[in-house]
Amino acid sequence: MRFHTRKWVKPEDLNPNGTLFGGRLLQWIDEEAALYAIIQLENKKVVTKFMSDINFVDSAREGDIIEIGIDVVNFGKSSLSLRCEVRNKMTRLTIISIERIVMVNLGEDGKPMPHGKTQIEYVKDRLEK
Repeated sequence: MRFHTRKWVKPEDLNPNGTLFGGRLLQWIDEEAALYAIIQLENKKVVTKFMSDINFVDSAREGDIIEIGIDVVNFGKSSLSLRCEVRNKMTRLTIISIERIVMVNLGEDGKPMPHGKTQIEYVKDRLEK
């Protein structure tokens, strides 16, 4: 798992129980998945199509630093399937895991469009070409 983003849990991110609000965490995950897909597919027009079961394993509290990790599961014709794990940076305990997030590559018409990608590409490798 590659951990790309860190978030600091602040008071405005908490639910009435004093732990990280699940909706806020899902917002961060969706944004991270979109950014990852946009970079991989080299297209700003990418949307979330599907998220599998969401498993909240632990919680985070104010002041915790969490890490959002994304791995590619599969390249489809016009989609990219990802796996996500969020963990507490200090304790390394998993907070949430999502086995499959499907992002779809769109054309100018807003419809799914083949992306032609088959493997992970890193920006540094693109710069060397």
